[in-house]
Amino acid sequence: MRVPATLFRQFVHEFTLLVDTFPDDEAQILGKGHDLLAGIVRRDDWLPEAYAQPHPQYYQQYLLHADPADRFSVVSFVWGPGQKTPIHNHTVWALIGLLRGGERSECFQVGEPGQPMRSLGVDYLKPGTVESISPRTCDIHRVSNTYDDRVSISVHVYGGNIGRISRHVFDPQTSMRKPFISGYSNEAEISA
Repeated sequence: MRVPATLFRQFVHEFTLLVDTFPDDEAQILGKGHDLLAGIVRRDDWLPEAYAQPHPQYYQQYLLHADPADRFSVVSFVWGPGQKTPIHNHTVWALIGLLRGGERSECFQVGEPGQPMRSLGVDYLKPGTVESISPRTCDIHRVSNTYDDRVSISVHVYGGNIGRISRHVFDPQTSMRKPFISGYSNEAEISA
């Protein structure tokens, strides 16, 4: 699937060259990828309205691009007022750039069996900012819209086809984990 925007097409082309050049070098991908993602989230004129639509109850995860070899995927996350994710992991590296609104990301560490999870801190993203996560650093977090009265949108780049990867959600009180596969909000469009 391709989003019809020159800026986005150029971003996908450059990101493809990046993973071609450094296929196994996470540090290079995150470092150079940070700059590429920052370049597109500084502008809020390229994301088609179809991939910026909130849902009244659930945050939306729209697939914008999936690399044919599943080396990376690009997703827009659309957060309705006050919406948030459960505590979850990714199992792959990720870059998160804020396009519109505000986002709160709280990193967690799993506790001993039956014990609560421990918060490792909170980051706040504003439009144009980018953060990275990785199984090597902090891969477990909960993300929420910082606003209770408006939509926020972020663009995520993952080191795999994130809608197809088996991951986990975590119970904050017991550190128990449960597997899930997220899929995409525009699944019907992708399958067509």
